[in-house]
Formats: sequence, C-alpha cells, structure tokens
Amino acid sequence: MFTGLVEEVGCLTKIEKRGDGIRFQIEASKILEDIKIGDSINVSGCCLTVVEYFKQSFSCDLVAETLQRTYFHHLSIGDFVNLERAIKYSDRLGGHLVQGHIDDIGRIISYSTLEGGAYWVTIKISPPLLRYVVHKGSITIDGVSLTIAEIGASHFSFAMIPHTGQCTILGRKGKGDLVNVEVDLMAKYIEKLMTPYHNQG
Repeated sequence: MFTGLVEEVGCLTKIEKRGDGIRFQIEASKILEDIKIGDSINVSGCCLTVVEYFKQSFSCDLVAETLQRTYFHHLSIGDFVNLERAIKYSDRLGGHLVQGHIDDIGRIISYSTLEGGAYWVTIKISPPLLRYVVHKGSITIDGVSLTIAEIGASHFSFAMIPHTGQCTILGRKGKGDLVNVEVDLMAKYIEKLMTPYHNQG
C-alpha cells in the first residue's frame, strides 16, 4: 500500500526481454536506503516487486498482464518514472490509500500553466471508470495522489501545484502523453458492498 506521495524520480537504465514480460532496471538513490529483495515499489503508479538491487539501481519484473494494463511497453531507456516505497502503518498518510493496481491508461488532452506556476491538467479515461471519480475526491496519476477539480463526459481535470510538477514526472509531461490511472479504492469497495442491495431493489 502507498500514499501517492512520490519520494523521488528514477531513470530507466535497462530493459531486458524475458518471455512474455520484461525486466526494468531503474536508477535511484533515496529508495535504495533500506531496500530489500521482495520489497514493493510504486513505479509510476504500478506496484512492482524488487528482484535485484545494486549500489545505484534496482530491478523489477513486469509480466504480460502488467504491460497490457500500463503504458510501460512504450517506455525506453532514459525515460523517467515516479518512485515511492510502501508505507509503514506508523507513517503519516499525507495523500490517500493507493494500491498500485492500474485501472486504466489515460491520455492528457489538455495541459496548461496557470498564473503562479501551477498547472491545469485534463485527462481522458474510459467512461465506465468515471463513476468512481467525484468532485474533490482523490485519484492517482502515475503514482501521484491528486484532487479532482472538474469532471466531464469522458474526462476529468485537476490543478497541480509547482512543487508536484518539479518533483514528479508529471511536470515533464504534456498534451497527448499517456498516464497510469488508479481510481479511489474506497469507491470500488462501496460499489461492491452496495451491489446486492441495488439488485434487490
């Protein structure tokens, strides 16, 4: 489980084909401080498992299912990714509860800079997922916890402060770029619990 507060930006240094999947090697620093084999790392929104680590990098395997549900098959050596270690239950929950399970690949359809250096970003997602998107609710974009400001028929928008743009890969993105999207976990649980009662009605 994660919070959606990115700890650092890593750089993809190696992509190795392995059967139907691939292995990423990612250069990092902060998250290597206490890293262990088997640790869960949120890599641009997707929970991946550490299978190797070195002095300045770590490796994780991506199976075919992961490649289908993320935009990671579009990445190349030299691309950047957001990184966050799994939370400890004694930590402050500064963002919101994030599983690292991608629900959709979104596309940025509008990206503009506001007065003061903030950003206004609009992302198109699959319309069925919009039932989990609520005004002022939380959503995870490339592993970043954000607050929804507007909702349309097939898209939603959020404002992003300059700090978030500077400290995550979202500041490097623009119109047309793909993003990994995870909707709020609590919304999905509530829907699951309410479905039997809705069907009875």
